[in-house]
Amino acid sequence: MIICRTPYRVSFFGGGTDYPGWYRRHGGAVLAATIDKYCYLTCRHLPPFFDHRIRVVYRRIEACRTVDEVTHPTVRETLRFLGIDGGVELHHDGDLPARSGMGSSSAFTVSLLNALHALKGEMATKAQLAREAIHIEQDVLGETVGSQDQVLAAHGGLKHVRFHPDGEIEVCPVVLPPGRLAELKSYLLLVYTGIARTAADVAKSYVPGLDARRRQLRMMKDFVDEAIGVLAGGVNLMPFGELLHEAWLAKRSLSPIVSNPEVDGLYERAREAGAIGGKLTGAGGGGFLLLFAPPDRHADILAALDDRIHVPFEFDTGGSQIIFYEPGAGYREQQRVRRPFTEFQPAEAA
Repeated sequence: MIICRTPYRVSFFGGGTDYPGWYRRHGGAVLAATIDKYCYLTCRHLPPFFDHRIRVVYRRIEACRTVDEVTHPTVRETLRFLGIDGGVELHHDGDLPARSGMGSSSAFTVSLLNALHALKGEMATKAQLAREAIHIEQDVLGETVGSQDQVLAAHGGLKHVRFHPDGEIEVCPVVLPPGRLAELKSYLLLVYTGIARTAADVAKSYVPGLDARRRQLRMMKDFVDEAIGVLAGGVNLMPFGELLHEAWLAKRSLSPIVSNPEVDGLYERAREAGAIGGKLTGAGGGGFLLLFAPPDRHADILAALDDRIHVPFEFDTGGSQIIFYEPGAGYREQQRVRRPFTEFQPAEAA
């Protein structure tokens, strides 16, 4: 039995510049952080008593004889990618809803890769998990998604991620005193709008024409350095919130469906109640609203947003982790064997 835990993320600045169609020509940058809300993926070798050879449990339950029969595209293609043709059972659970702008799809992909590598006795590196998840989502499945979610899910923490035209992805921790990080956290509110949407559908409305939106995307990349300067400078944090507001206005201009009247109404009510800035946490259209406001205005803001769900959080620093590893708990081996995780063999690079 193997259990993998992978965090969801909040993206502050630079979203949109992490699409390969943009950064492969112009470069890109993102400032984002993972939080203590997680995707859990449990996997084990399937006992030999059933007609099916693959069982997958998520919002549906699939019992299949072959990989080709698996309808969940990420599961099917990840099993193929790792050369696993059966004898496996997978269960997914998540702390936050899918299609909510928190990087849940990529957290699932990273978790799945990490858990299946572990089932094979391999310990994948964080860079490898990010690279393989990007390959599966963008190249194999052909999804219109960026590259920040996979990187953040794998690595965790508050990160400055640079996307280079040659395809290199540079992951740099943003080093801050603990008190400064706690101060940033104290200004943030995460509120669920209740609007579910698929990020790829929203992205399709502007990604094919990114070159026509260069001004906005260059501004969004510049916001990353400005925001890091605010965090590292030890100055008042209010400019960070003001930058969030400017970046949201730039993001909204990418496509008419990045926002909608309901989201705009929520955001304006939050601003009237004391929020300095904010944004939707993903491609747009709905999901979670991240707001920046002085702590003494949080109660007023939540009251102004009526019955929207407030999700308190802390920052995560560990990224995707195997939190339980007992490879002999299934039926692949005849004896029950417990081994420390340090006995893993490094996985081969894809």
